[in-house]
Amino acid sequence: MGCLDLFHRVDTVGIFDIKWSPVGGSNVGSLLAQADADGFLRTYSLEDSSDGAEGSFLKEINGVKISSSMCLCLDWNPSATSITVGLSDGSVSIVSVLESQIEIQQQWKGHDFELWATSFDIHQPQLVYSGSDDCKFSCWDLRDSPSKLAFQNIKAHKMGVCCIVKSPSDPNTVLTGCYDEHLRVWDVRSISKPVNETSICLGGGVWRIKPHPILLDIVLAACMHNGFAVVKIEGDNTEVIETYSKHDSLAYGADWQKCESNQEGKNKSSVVATCSFYDRLLRIWMPQSDITT
Repeated sequence: MGCLDLFHRVDTVGIFDIKWSPVGGSNVGSLLAQADADGFLRTYSLEDSSDGAEGSFLKEINGVKISSSMCLCLDWNPSATSITVGLSDGSVSIVSVLESQIEIQQQWKGHDFELWATSFDIHQPQLVYSGSDDCKFSCWDLRDSPSKLAFQNIKAHKMGVCCIVKSPSDPNTVLTGCYDEHLRVWDVRSISKPVNETSICLGGGVWRIKPHPILLDIVLAACMHNGFAVVKIEGDNTEVIETYSKHDSLAYGADWQKCESNQEGKNKSSVVATCSFYDRLLRIWMPQSDITT
């Protein structure tokens, strides 16, 4: 895949999660949000170097301490005007991001233990999902203040919930990853009683799930002690297409390359970046399987 050159770095406290704002969602351009171990939520913009140096650099736009607890996870709403943050004391925080200003809108105790997963419903952004070490998978309605519990499943996950992802193509499907090594597919057509349609064991705690940017039935999973997996989800059928095990440490970070052109997108958007914990290793690779079929 060629060489990687580091042209910019930012020294920070421990970072638990980072996410770019949705493309075209903000009137201030794309922002990178960062959930920090010191309880701060920070945002950065990507700026072009003005001194003729190669590449770009991150410019901090804002940083606000939103809790005395650690910020563990975050997600943007589709319009890039709000961020949901999961905290180590089990709380959920909803933060507004308008004209680069960060302000806490709501904060409530949603779980008993560390809250490792929170995400907006991209089709119904008034809904926020959360998951925790208490094994609970919850959904909250932001139209009430404090937010009202829309549902809570306490039986399906046998260990802590690590990640929650709404399907970008199917408004009725939500994916969850869990320390119990299972990726679960949920039907949330009845928001008060979601149905666990199917699940698959990936051999390691499912820390991250990333939908393919173009292929609607393909996701990438970071599976902690068992490397990475490319998974195909088609109705009730869920299968592992390919695994990647060239990391010698906990598989934590994973994402697809985003490509603007659909003409070249199937191949270019199948480039994967993965990273692992203790060995601080970043790898760029492409699935060897034909995932387009």
